[in-house]
Amino acid sequence: MKTAQLEDYLPRPAQVVEVVTENSQIKSFLLRFVDKKHNAGFSYQPGQFMMVSMPHCGEAPISFSSTPATKGLIRLSVRKAGTLTSAMHELKEGSIIGLRGPYGKSFPMEYLAKRDLLFVAGGIGLAPLTSVINTCLADPEYQGRITILYGSRTPEDIAFMAEIKAWQANAAVECLLTVDLATSEWQGNTGLVTSLFDQVAINPATQSAVVCGPPMMIKAVLSALAEKGFDDHDIITTMERHMKCGVGVCRHCHMDGKLVCVDGPVFTLAQLKELNVMEIS
Repeated sequence: MKTAQLEDYLPRPAQVVEVVTENSQIKSFLLRFVDKKHNAGFSYQPGQFMMVSMPHCGEAPISFSSTPATKGLIRLSVRKAGTLTSAMHELKEGSIIGLRGPYGKSFPMEYLAKRDLLFVAGGIGLAPLTSVINTCLADPEYQGRITILYGSRTPEDIAFMAEIKAWQANAAVECLLTVDLATSEWQGNTGLVTSLFDQVAINPATQSAVVCGPPMMIKAVLSALAEKGFDDHDIITTMERHMKCGVGVCRHCHMDGKLVCVDGPVFTLAQLKELNVMEIS
């Protein structure tokens, strides 16, 4: 194992290559490190995150929404929620930010590559799942079926439309959308994301479920998946905690004996039950 050096804990300057407005609250940033050697050798796995910083704005963890196969460029999708993320939404092409990482435990890609996959996401939660989905689709050896269920508050809040259109055009993918509050023009499903479960084929014997979204949505989805007969080890989600350092030093993300930044942010439902942080009834 590589011994960590001081430079591994310091932000590296990265340049904004492109900014994509996903909706009124979410933007995606295509980035590359200024140091060409570091940029060329940089690698990560779906589910990991970067610590992002800007002068006088602090630092925050942001998950990858790009795939490791896209060498030389990474994408971070950011919802405007505080000082740092609001400042990021003002960034333009050519702007410089600080990045350090990658940190955290990734999704179990080797295992998932052998399974049919059910993705359930809400809001910005689709961002880290996009990394998993597109990694599987880019793998010529992946033979599974992919089902994507994505919930948004309103039709205007639907994000990642470029990816959604590509998935809906892919014969190996079934991608359904739902909104909590419909407009007169909305022709799709209205209701919680769990209302889509009866519209797709679900087979816990061959599928693994991957979930990400707001905490209340995650809890409802995990409960519904358990009722559908999914094994706790085949329900995989991410946990949100206030990660200040990303490397297990500050312990702000302590969770019943585990640190989300080091032991997560990816956990199976079986692990969460062992930690007594997720009650499913």
